[in-house]
Amino acid sequence: MTHPILRFHGAAHTVTGSCYEIETGGARILIDCGLFQGSKTERELNYGPFTFKPADVDAVILTHAHIDHSGLLPKLVKHGYSGPIHATPATIDLCSVMLPDAAHIQEFEVGQLNRRNVKRGRPEVTPIYTQADAAACMKLFRPHGYREWINVAEGVRARFWNAGHLLGSASVELEVAMDGGKPLRMLFSGDVGPDQKLLQSDPEGPGGVDYLICESTYGDRERGTITDKGRREILAGEVRGAVKAGGPLIIPSFAVERTQELPVDFHYLMEAKEMSSCQKFIDSPLAMRASEVFERHAKELDEGPALLAALNSRNIRFTETVEQSKAIDRLGGFFIVIAASGMCDAGRIRHHLKSYLWRRNATVMMAGFQAQGTLGRILLEGATGVRIQGEEIKVAARVRQIDLYSGHADAGELVAWVKERLPVSRNVFLTHGEDEGLNGLRTRLAALCPPEQIIIPQLDDAFELSPPGASQINHQAPRSLAPEKVARLDWHNDLSKLLMDINDEMGKLADEPGRAKMIRRLRRALEEQAG
Repeated sequence: MTHPILRFHGAAHTVTGSCYEIETGGARILIDCGLFQGSKTERELNYGPFTFKPADVDAVILTHAHIDHSGLLPKLVKHGYSGPIHATPATIDLCSVMLPDAAHIQEFEVGQLNRRNVKRGRPEVTPIYTQADAAACMKLFRPHGYREWINVAEGVRARFWNAGHLLGSASVELEVAMDGGKPLRMLFSGDVGPDQKLLQSDPEGPGGVDYLICESTYGDRERGTITDKGRREILAGEVRGAVKAGGPLIIPSFAVERTQELPVDFHYLMEAKEMSSCQKFIDSPLAMRASEVFERHAKELDEGPALLAALNSRNIRFTETVEQSKAIDRLGGFFIVIAASGMCDAGRIRHHLKSYLWRRNATVMMAGFQAQGTLGRILLEGATGVRIQGEEIKVAARVRQIDLYSGHADAGELVAWVKERLPVSRNVFLTHGEDEGLNGLRTRLAALCPPEQIIIPQLDDAFELSPPGASQINHQAPRSLAPEKVARLDWHNDLSKLLMDINDEMGKLADEPGRAKMIRRLRRALEEQAG
């Protein structure tokens, strides 16, 4: 039997697009197949062809339902995959609402873009996949409980371990049979949850594996020990600040998990009289359907009773239609809006940001990690103006961050989780992180693993998993994206800033001749570029 080959089709030097391939002598298996998020350059990877043939894949194992891990599964099916998709029951329930929603958003936004393209004389584009593709994908899911061995393909078996990250989330232990010896054991961390996560148990996993593929989203930072009471006190302080400012509190949030956690803490704060009763809107059809899934699985969750009480509170209102969403912006004074997406790059949050970013009495509070190139990251880094759906918006609102609801373990928790997996006999691969997180975790793991044992792969890298350890296979084909363009601001970010800067400078000029002179200079620069 030839040695297995491990390929990295995503989540390499970036936190999205999770997709790993294991090729054995008799099978090809994918761990996750997620959507790329971030800069426009990275998002365009979602539209291009896979770097492998979907029809050649024998099985998919899904760690959890978040769209950066599951979001390209319908595309995989659309382009020829027909095998099983193994996942936990809760993950399947969440995917049953998340994947059709992702398809709907793509169809809707592509429809809007095509209407603009027709007017501009540009070619029409097609969505990555449709709701019909998402429905076909759902038929391939197969449910499995934690710690239950699954025969995935010839000579390959797997089992799930609770990752403590999200309802149904899992780390994946994989065993590959080897001729005349012990099976090769691998562990894919998936996304590892933090200790004392509000709704989830602490992460688990086996020890003594040969290869460990570990996420590193927060590999460079420590959040510090925080109790439930301490987290709620910080949240209460942000609420009081927003009340004092006199306008709404707008919270960009992932529709799944964080949107269910925040109402629980608001519920406890109101019970303790640390927060006054107020109107709270969960403005996301997906969040409404996901919350129904959480309610069905409440018995599996820590704080399940509190979750049920919070979601059914008379102060919470789910808004489903576009008209209901737009009506929120006609309200005055203080209220709370929780809307997707969590990184501000899609969904209804963009509508609310257009309505409130320019208002000094509004507060925008980020509640989790913001990837490089996303609107959320740009706002956190102090932008004074942004472009949203082609409109220039001045940033006058209070922009805050409370990074206590992240579903990811911090650096110390990741090190502790890896320590419990020891010994790792061959290599540790660090993935699902930007450069700072990857390098930070590698430095911290030096006390546990020899530096030469730790590998940080690039997008499209492949490794032969031979007995002495992993050896990199020379990359022949052009890379999907050059390493220097991964998790970076791109030309689209630069263009948006340039257009805003031009408008600002034009506005500062007091007379028509001055404006005409600037336009001539800009036009000359364009003509020189064209020539």
